[in-house]
Amino acid sequence: MPKHVLILGCGRSGTSIFGELFEQLSCYAYHSEPPYASLKDFDYGKATAVKVPKGSSGFEPTPGLSFPLEDLLTTFTGEIQLYWQVRHPLDTICSLRVGISRNWGHHPRPHDWEEWLSRPLLEQCAHHWDYINTVGFQKVQHLVSLSRFEDMIANPLGFALHIAEEAGVDIPKHQSELEAWARRVQNTNNEDFVEAMTSRPYSTKDHKVRVGRWRENLSEEEMLGILPLINTTMKKFDYDIN
Repeated sequence: MPKHVLILGCGRSGTSIFGELFEQLSCYAYHSEPPYASLKDFDYGKATAVKVPKGSSGFEPTPGLSFPLEDLLTTFTGEIQLYWQVRHPLDTICSLRVGISRNWGHHPRPHDWEEWLSRPLLEQCAHHWDYINTVGFQKVQHLVSLSRFEDMIANPLGFALHIAEEAGVDIPKHQSELEAWARRVQNTNNEDFVEAMTSRPYSTKDHKVRVGRWRENLSEEEMLGILPLINTTMKKFDYDIN
């Protein structure tokens, strides 16, 4: 049986389309943002993939995450592969605007999120990205493999094959499923592109490309205004503005 998989990361970083790779694979049971408590009831006799579980009452979350990490590690039975999905912060910030504008609709919220409500929306989004990718990432850094949105977009099939191999999927048996997922993953909207289901409520039509969309969405003044909020963490993930 392939490994169980847990996909984590900041919202709007490609976690949804990454997760749907496992929804495409018939050897997996896939769950997108399930309440954490429901993980206790899953049948782990089949390879199970979970994308960013939501918080549940009675389960005190680890700071920066939406669930208690130590409890989660004992919940899955069998070997588990954890991924942390990351995307260029300026692109993520542009994409976060819809959800953050809705009463900070992306979770987990930073502990001080209410103090940021009087700040400009872009600064709120920048703070959210930085919080998840510092406080949250530091809690799981020793457990996860880093997955980049840009790598997924640049070579979808290569990305899918790498992940499948890492998870222990029988690739020849599931080649057609991996190829079907890869055809969906596009940098621009075209006849092959199929957006991840849970991403659709946050979609906007204010950009033509997904990688580097910030150049379409942000003025130089806006970009320079939020850069101090993300610069240190951005460099840790080897991102820049060139």
